[in-house]
Amino acid sequence: MILEVGNLDGLAAFLFLIMFGPALLFIIIGAILFYNKKKKAAKVFMILAGVYCLISLGICGSMMA
Repeated sequence: MILEVGNLDGLAAFLFLIMFGPALLFIIIGAILFYNKKKKAAKVFMILAGVYCLISLGICGSMMA
């Protein structure tokens, strides 16, 4: 018996949201803090965004391949 899965466009969109959503949120928070003269906290959020993006591209990218 063959199991038909159907349309998986929503799953791909969900994976992209998991990959880039929190990183974009951290970038926005970092930009707001940088604008409000809290440079040390802004740097922390920018570094968190970079690390999250690097790890999520590795984990989710390997799941999508």
